[in-house]
Amino acid sequence: MEDIILYNAKIYTMNFEQPSASALAVHNGRILALGTDEQILSAFGLHSIKEDLRGQIVLPGLQDAHLHLEFYALALQKVDCETATKKECLRRVAERVKETPQGEWVLGHGWNQNVWQDQDHQGSFPTAADLDIIAPHHPVYLTDKSLHAGWMNSAAMLLLGISTATSDPENGKFLRDHHGKPTGIALELAMEWVLTQLPVPTPERLTRMLWDAQNKLIKMGLTSVCDFDQRTCFSALQQLHRQGDLKLRVTKSIAHENLDHAIALGLQSGFGDDRLHIGSVKLFADGALGPHTAAMLEAYDDDPNNLGSLFMDGETMFEIGRKAVDHGLSIAVHAIGDRANHEVLNAIENVRRYEDKQGLPHLRHRIEHVQILHPQDADRLAKHNIVASMQPIHALSDMTTADRCWGKRAALSYAWCTQIENGAVLAFGSDAPVESPNPFWGLYAAVTRSRFDGYPQAGWYPEQRLTMQEALHAYTLGVAYACGVENKVGKLAPNYLADMIILNKDEDPFTTPAEILKTIQPSSVMIGGEWVYHNDHF
Repeated sequence: MEDIILYNAKIYTMNFEQPSASALAVHNGRILALGTDEQILSAFGLHSIKEDLRGQIVLPGLQDAHLHLEFYALALQKVDCETATKKECLRRVAERVKETPQGEWVLGHGWNQNVWQDQDHQGSFPTAADLDIIAPHHPVYLTDKSLHAGWMNSAAMLLLGISTATSDPENGKFLRDHHGKPTGIALELAMEWVLTQLPVPTPERLTRMLWDAQNKLIKMGLTSVCDFDQRTCFSALQQLHRQGDLKLRVTKSIAHENLDHAIALGLQSGFGDDRLHIGSVKLFADGALGPHTAAMLEAYDDDPNNLGSLFMDGETMFEIGRKAVDHGLSIAVHAIGDRANHEVLNAIENVRRYEDKQGLPHLRHRIEHVQILHPQDADRLAKHNIVASMQPIHALSDMTTADRCWGKRAALSYAWCTQIENGAVLAFGSDAPVESPNPFWGLYAAVTRSRFDGYPQAGWYPEQRLTMQEALHAYTLGVAYACGVENKVGKLAPNYLADMIILNKDEDPFTTPAEILKTIQPSSVMIGGEWVYHNDHF
């Protein structure tokens, strides 16, 4: 690998010891030095490739703390159902039906009944009958934006054997009409049962799909991601790695139902290399806001008999956490509602006590989403050194729903500043394909808390807006810390891996209007000293 010097640039290092520079040198895939043009060119220029960046912006590679690589790759092949109206969603599905041979599955993703403008009752779920009109002879299955609800037509339910006699699985539900007949909506673990019946890509096809997906992510400026999908994704990532085609750095989680298998194999958090390594054991404490399955301490404002669904209490999570840390594995727990977060905090507090009692290291335990907290729990992530793995763009999608469902409690939802002020580490991501993985959209959300249409102008609960420095930290060093690799990536400093993105000089995120953040796309991306995306070419 040839040595490279980048000079005549505006470099933001995210390194407080050397916040900025105009030139840097790369050697063997790592940063060798940073400084002025004169310093770097005179010291290292003799045997290096020199690239004049003509005033362009250099940032550390951006990272996503939480996405689903396989689901994202699959979603790229599905009908895009993220629309402002149900009518438009159905139109898009109807177009795909016309292109699909009769009897074959039509799959889609992204619908959100909470934002449809043509609903008689705001937030009401669609039904199989809506799809039957446009697809009487094709089985149709559409996952909602949150990935916590699925919508199918009668042909799909007939093929899957879902009927009045079908029982609800544990922690799952098929919505039914007043006669007990399923309406076509599957919630939570009922979706898992449906997924086991759907056609799946071959390992070879999934590997190709992940290759395409990684290229899209790199083009957006992402150089590292944390993946929360299943074993099939891990197998495909390993195949890409063996082929030398895995360019992204991936931290791979382990589903908690595979914990015993991981222990038997001796896997530990951090095992692997700089390209692919093991992360945390993933648990689910509750559902999601959209389908009203997030576990709450008090009922939903718009559903006064509903407290959501708690999948695991604190004691159960502690027992799983104790087993995990005994074998060197950290835990990452999905928690949306304030009750779910409270239970997770209780569990990890007890895990910390257990680690201390057993003389075990404090592993990088995480809460995924942390969407709403009870005020008495606001400082507990910092107190117990728990990473707040959050997704800024969720606030833009959910603000109206959160206000309707949680009322005044929403003041402590998506509360990024509160976590920083208390001393917690923020690690930002997207939850793609729930949201777009575009990190610049996430940065826009973090610093404005305004939707893309500018509403509300001052930001939704504007006291929770971040500075650009804080937001970038959460997309770089915050994620690196969560993954235990903060001594390798997350900033541009000597001996760090040479992961960086180049932006046009008029797209400086620290000086440009926030509106511009929504349109930024890197001109080049380097990972490990290799240009993996350069001027529209991979």
